[in-house]
Amino acid sequence: MSDKTISWDDFEKVDIRSGTIIDVQPFLEARKPAFKLKIDFGDKIGVKRSSAQITRHYSPETLLGRQVLAVVNFPPRQIGPFMSEVLTLGLPDENGDVVLAAIDKPVPNGGKLF
Repeated sequence: MSDKTISWDDFEKVDIRSGTIIDVQPFLEARKPAFKLKIDFGDKIGVKRSSAQITRHYSPETLLGRQVLAVVNFPPRQIGPFMSEVLTLGLPDENGDVVLAAIDKPVPNGGKLF
């Protein structure tokens, strides 16, 4: 258990939404193997871009159409020549490779985690 307790107000500041990956491209310029993702978060948020170091467990074919969770209210971050607009969420496996946080049933794009 973490020794860093946060308030409910702190948690509500983190805007985590559901989205569907609609495009996957290799991020050849990245220092570590990664993909450039385009994720559809629905009408209110729209399509956002994300860089994700998820090449160990996923291929473009397995990612296309997959629903993911992402933090949508961080400021954009420049990663080499690519501007990442959202943080796609995952967890490390036993080797430290990223496994995506999963949505086990279809939900509307843009749904807010609570």
